[in-house]
Amino acid sequence: MRSSVTSKTRYFRLYHSVVLSRLHTLLLYHSSPGRNHLFAPKSTSESVQNRPKFDLFTSASASATATHFNYSDFELHTVLETLNCYANDWKVALEFFNWVEAHCGFQHTTQTFNRIVDILGKFFEFDTAWNLIEKMRKNPSSVPDHTTFRVLFKRYVSAHLVKEAIDAFCRLDEYNLRDETSFSNLIDALCEYKHVIEAEELCFKKNRDNECDSKLFGFNVESTKIYNMILRGWFKMKWWGKCREFWEEMDKRGVKKDLYSYSIYMDIQCKCGKPWKAVKLYKEMRKKDIQLDVVAYNTVIHAIGISEGVDMAVRLYKEMVELGCQPNVVTFNTILKLLCENGRYREAHKVLNLMTKKGCEPDIVTYHCFFVCLEKPREILKLFDRMIESGVQPRMDTYVMLMRKFGRWGFLRPVFCLEEDGGPWTEPR
Repeated sequence: MRSSVTSKTRYFRLYHSVVLSRLHTLLLYHSSPGRNHLFAPKSTSESVQNRPKFDLFTSASASATATHFNYSDFELHTVLETLNCYANDWKVALEFFNWVEAHCGFQHTTQTFNRIVDILGKFFEFDTAWNLIEKMRKNPSSVPDHTTFRVLFKRYVSAHLVKEAIDAFCRLDEYNLRDETSFSNLIDALCEYKHVIEAEELCFKKNRDNECDSKLFGFNVESTKIYNMILRGWFKMKWWGKCREFWEEMDKRGVKKDLYSYSIYMDIQCKCGKPWKAVKLYKEMRKKDIQLDVVAYNTVIHAIGISEGVDMAVRLYKEMVELGCQPNVVTFNTILKLLCENGRYREAHKVLNLMTKKGCEPDIVTYHCFFVCLEKPREILKLFDRMIESGVQPRMDTYVMLMRKFGRWGFLRPVFCLEEDGGPWTEPR
């Protein structure tokens, strides 16, 4: 068993190294010492050449790679993936962004501009981001779009710069983008990062005090979409009383509740420990002939499984399939968790096999459902072996969970065999 787990872990790492080899070639070339001066901005060239980070990529093989590098490899997908690799170092990301355009003839698109704007916003480099946005509109192939400013709104609000986000929205006339979509993106960003009070003020404030406020008029703030965003914002803040109050307010204002309204509020009821109320909402949806999607069904299956038992959850799953709504991995994981928590492992294994037949591949959460509940070391190791064989990568919390379980039983050797092999492979962020 130990040799099997070890060999398959090695195979899994080898597979990832092959997949990333092309991208690694690009990173090596971009970072090779003989060409740092080519892509560095003039104002920072000295600091870039002295930056120790490039030592990570510098090697004899890097120079050789640079000699035979083919510029045709700079396609859109490759450039985007490289920017993703540099997402935690905005300076290097920006240097690569400039270099690939200036020295490789790559023509940036709106998509690549949006990615670098997102990276710059992550590190509060908003002035630089705005400079790039100004550059975008000078090129017909990279004009700013709604995604550009949606990214900017989210980065401003995630940094709690709410006023700056609103000011950015007020500037959208310059780009012909101050419309319903941009307003919705602004409200969504505020609610996503727990500035729901400000979102409500923007939508429902009666008096506007200045010119910027006047630019917030004229949008349909009574739409179900806007109300759903604010409801979800209160949900993210876990203000359950405010969620209930706002849900009732929607009825008072005559807002028509749709599938997403009910999905959000059912999730709220589950999270605040009232799954039976989620089931009640499900029955209300059926009476209103609202057709459920897989997300709504997943919430109801979870709720009914907790409040009425796993058998009712399985029955609802069968009903869902009969109505033509195809389950996804979350559906199966929900049922598996309920079965495992009730000690019905034989049925859980049948569901695990059914997933593959349905074309729904298990993920790490699927196996965690078993690992949390199983109490026999041999069964855990056998399942872990199956997980590795299927190509599912263990996470750090997988190892922590197993170490605690085996440590409690006095069997640490099965875990140490993986540590001796180098520990879990982690994907770069």
